[in-house]
Amino acid sequence: MGKVTGFLEIDRQVGKYQPASDRIRHFREFTIPMSDGEVKKQAARCMDCGIPFCHGPTGCPIHNQIPDWNDLVYNDNWDEAIRNLHSTNNFPEFTGRICPAPCEEACTLNLEDVPVSIKTIEQAIADKAYEKGFIIPQPAVSKTGRTVAVIGSGPAGLAAAQQLGRAGHEVHVYERESRPGGLLRYGIPDFKMEKHFIDRRVTQMEGEGVTFFCGVNVGIDKPIQELIDTYDAVLYCGGAETPRPAGIPGGEFEGVHDAMHYLVQQNRRIGRENIESVAWPSDPIIASGKHVVVVGGGDTASDCVGTAFRQGAVKVTQLDIRPQPPEKEDKLSVWPYWATKMRTSSSQAEGADREFQVATLEFIGENGTLTHVKCCEVDEARKPIAGTDFFIKADLAFIAIGFSGPFEDGIVKELAGSLDMRADRRGNRSVAADDKNYRTSIDKLYTAGDVRRGQSLVVWAIREGRQAAQSIDAALMGASVLPR
Repeated sequence: MGKVTGFLEIDRQVGKYQPASDRIRHFREFTIPMSDGEVKKQAARCMDCGIPFCHGPTGCPIHNQIPDWNDLVYNDNWDEAIRNLHSTNNFPEFTGRICPAPCEEACTLNLEDVPVSIKTIEQAIADKAYEKGFIIPQPAVSKTGRTVAVIGSGPAGLAAAQQLGRAGHEVHVYERESRPGGLLRYGIPDFKMEKHFIDRRVTQMEGEGVTFFCGVNVGIDKPIQELIDTYDAVLYCGGAETPRPAGIPGGEFEGVHDAMHYLVQQNRRIGRENIESVAWPSDPIIASGKHVVVVGGGDTASDCVGTAFRQGAVKVTQLDIRPQPPEKEDKLSVWPYWATKMRTSSSQAEGADREFQVATLEFIGENGTLTHVKCCEVDEARKPIAGTDFFIKADLAFIAIGFSGPFEDGIVKELAGSLDMRADRRGNRSVAADDKNYRTSIDKLYTAGDVRRGQSLVVWAIREGRQAAQSIDAALMGASVLPR
């Protein structure tokens, strides 16, 4: 490494946030970028580990070559840094913003709670590459004459489409919504990632020959069998969008919503689109002046918290059935794996009241409208503890407890009987295919991303899209030069 003693001499720094009182007044990103000099100093902290766990199986799912591009940044070689980063990750400006960074958990310096600021550096490389004009279309030198349809333009679909287009295939992407991006665009709030980053990548991909057909709901507007009959291969990247059933009485009251209804609607509002989505129809949901309760403890729940504050909620309470985790993990028993410990998102830090080890028993309402949420404390088995019931005032409640699989209408319904599905122990359904060739039970039909593996991280979707593209290319051409 360029600075072998950097980790001894330089303190860990990450991008600072705008104060909460300022950032809740807008929906834009609020991280204050670090200067090039500061980023280079952070890259210098990479300590040339004998075994770099950060890009191994416990760290980065797409195996970013993190020590290599840290060294390139330290030596001010931004051009080569983005080439190295792009060799494993099609969209580092996405993951640099919204990935939870398991690579930092796996960093050797995390044994001392001061991991290298990998996520910050990754975002800086991508942003610098755009600033300097390094990211341009890379069309294939020659065409193969083969055609591939990609259904869905989330991270898996986009990654696969870009890889297949660069391999020389004619690639057509079919997207249900009016603009590409899937839940990158419609599920993730703008304050975490502004959508012009997606637009820039779509423009690049169009320059590489990829064609986007938006507003086409395959399985509803256009039979998937028509695509299978027309194209040499079809890749299904439809995501896992069915909300997991909560089974909480009172869910019919006005004011109770699935979290994704709320997030999609607000993203469409910011994007100046009609708020009524094809998949998420709803009357306007606004938290201004209201008491909000969010049921769930994950990223989607946190996104609801931040959105509610920006809409002007009076109070936001987040309910998590899990016990409050410890402030610090036992490094020797957990590292380099993702640790269960107390984590506070930027949205939660904006003023949310968090209740742990609490079950949501019932939504209470009057005249058909939500007024309270009935809760109770639970034991370690998540069973209610007698005599601990309490009520929280609520005008709005969002259920954010995860997703159980792809929508059951459309493609899954059309192919019922011939498309193999599988279910896990929680009853979550997914399209059956292995992670070697990504083939489904139907000839010429492949699948990747959340629709195959269940709800997961954006970085896993990118990995699956890239690997599925390599499998399709090999099947069409007999061999493939695309990386897995």
